[in-house]
Amino acid sequence: MDFSIASILLVDGLTNGAIYALLGMTTVLVFAVTRVIYLPQGEYVAFGALTLGMLQLGQVPGTVWFLLLMAGCAALLDLVADLRQRQPAAQVAGRLLRTLAFPVAISALTIWIAPRQPSLLTQMLLTLALVTPFGPLIYRLAYQSLANASVLVLLIVSVGVHFALTGLGLYFFGAEGFRTPALWDEQMSLGSLLLSGQTIIIFLITVALIVLLWLFFEHTLRGKALRATAVNQLGARLMGISTESAGKQSFTVAAFIGALSGLLIGPTTTIFYDSGFLIGLKGFISAVFAGLSSYPMALLGAMLVGIIEAFSSFWASAFKEAIVFTFILPVLLWRSLRDPHTEED
Repeated sequence: MDFSIASILLVDGLTNGAIYALLGMTTVLVFAVTRVIYLPQGEYVAFGALTLGMLQLGQVPGTVWFLLLMAGCAALLDLVADLRQRQPAAQVAGRLLRTLAFPVAISALTIWIAPRQPSLLTQMLLTLALVTPFGPLIYRLAYQSLANASVLVLLIVSVGVHFALTGLGLYFFGAEGFRTPALWDEQMSLGSLLLSGQTIIIFLITVALIVLLWLFFEHTLRGKALRATAVNQLGARLMGISTESAGKQSFTVAAFIGALSGLLIGPTTTIFYDSGFLIGLKGFISAVFAGLSSYPMALLGAMLVGIIEAFSSFWASAFKEAIVFTFILPVLLWRSLRDPHTEED
C-alpha cells in the first residue's frame, strides 16, 4: 500500500465516519433523554434513501402509506386514552387533529406531486417531511407507555421495533434497492488525492448539523429542556418539563438526522429495505465508544469506525464487517474497567 491508496482509504473512511457520527450522536441523545438504546436508528437511513429513490422514478413512495398507518394507530391510541379519562370532546378532537394533520397533509401533497417528478431539492424536502414524523409516532406507539421501564425492557422493545420496521419496510418498499443521484457531481484534485463533490457535501452538512445541534442545546429553551431531562428526569418533571414531550422531540431529531443521513449516503451505495441495520449498528458502536453519554467521543468513535472499515475493506474485504464489529469488544472492556458498576433500581 502506497501513500496515494492510503489517502484514498482515509478519505473514504472519514466520509463514512461522518455519517456514523450523525447516527452515533442521535443514539446518545435518545438514550440520554429516554434511556432507550435505539437500535432501529438505521431504519430511518434506509427509509430516507428508498423514499428519494422512488420519487426519482415518479412513483408514490411506500413511506406515504407507512406514515398514514402509523398516524392512524397513534390517533386510535390517543382516542382510547382520552375516552377512558373522559376528556372533553373539544380536547379529544384537538389531540386527534394534532396527530393526523401533518401526516395526512404531507402524504396528500406527495401523492399529488410525485408523478410530476419535481426537482431534486423538492424531492429531498418531501423525503425529510415524510420520514421525520416517524420518530414521534414510533415513540408514541412503542415507548411512551413504557417510559418508566428498565433499560433492559426498553432494549428488548427496540429489538422488536427493529424487526417490525424491517418487515414493514419490505412490504411497503419492496426488495428492490435504490441508488440516488449525487448532490454534487464535481471531482476535485488535491495533489494525488481525488475528492468527489458528494464527499465534500457530506463533510459540510455533518459539520453544519453538529453546529446547529450545539446551538439548539445551548441557546434554545427546548434544547435546554432536553438537556435537563437528560441530566435528571425527576428533576425535570418537578420543574414543569414534560418528559413525554422531551422523548418525542428526541425521537423527532433522530428521525430527521437519520433521513438526512440516508439522502447523503444514498449516492455512495445501493440501499435496500434492510440496509439500515448495519449502518445504524456502526453508529451504535460509535455511541458505545462514547459510553452513550458524550457527543465528542461519539464523533471520535465514528471516525475510528469509518477508518477501520475502509482499511479492512482493502486488506480483508470478506471480513470487513466482522473486523468493524469486533472493535466494540475492546471498547466494552475499557468501559467496564473505567466506569463504576451500578445496579439499576
